[in-house]
Amino acid sequence: MLDLSFQILAFLFLAAFVAGFIDSIAGGGGLITVPAMLIAGLPPLETLGTNKLQSLFGSASASIAYARRGHVKLSEQVPMALMSALGAAGGAILATIIPADTLEAILPFLLVAIALYFAVKPNLHDEDRHRRITPFLFGLTFVPAVGFYDGLFGPGAGSFFMLSFVTMAGFGVLKATAHTKFLNFGSNIGAFTVFVLNGVVLWKVGIVMGFGQFLGAQAGSRLAMRSGAKIIKPLLVITCVALALKLLSDPAHPLRIWLGF
Repeated sequence: MLDLSFQILAFLFLAAFVAGFIDSIAGGGGLITVPAMLIAGLPPLETLGTNKLQSLFGSASASIAYARRGHVKLSEQVPMALMSALGAAGGAILATIIPADTLEAILPFLLVAIALYFAVKPNLHDEDRHRRITPFLFGLTFVPAVGFYDGLFGPGAGSFFMLSFVTMAGFGVLKATAHTKFLNFGSNIGAFTVFVLNGVVLWKVGIVMGFGQFLGAQAGSRLAMRSGAKIIKPLLVITCVALALKLLSDPAHPLRIWLGF
């Protein structure tokens, strides 16, 4: 059994707090928590499983904060959250069977594309716009698709939910952020269930980090609700670009291996 010192647990708590703060606004908290757990000496598979446990605290915390201020009605989102959970469970199961090299190779380009969209697209604000798809069809297509991705691989799932809500559902930026959190909670539940059944969750670490996530998400969601698109848009762009660069900086990234550098 992995035995971690108080200092290491404190480091992971702090990493989770920062991740929860960022994730509640723009997504991408895994950019911080996954490397932190690997640095702390957690095995890769246990890192993925434990990351889903601690992420549950952050997504639940942010969902509650946004709901209390009236930015989302969680009861109305339950069907979509269930679809997200089912998609994530399927993705997590598939992740144990096939390698995700191709997905990992193209992900940085997808993240940069999202960053460019939010950076240069005019008239992205907190007011709703005309939706391109009905809520029912949105829940049957985009929601489980992003949930599936979250279970299969994960990084940037919140950004993909955000992009879907803004471009297809016509949501304003703040409303999209608020609705993204509960769907993130659903996808975390789905993937977490699969990892628990495979016995790769470190409960002590996950719970300690979970408290950090909860507190960070409370602070981040409050800032997002005060500032709206003014803080969400730039942080989303920065997070997507940072995550893309982080993935490409890994010497084991498939694209670097394929290109021989």
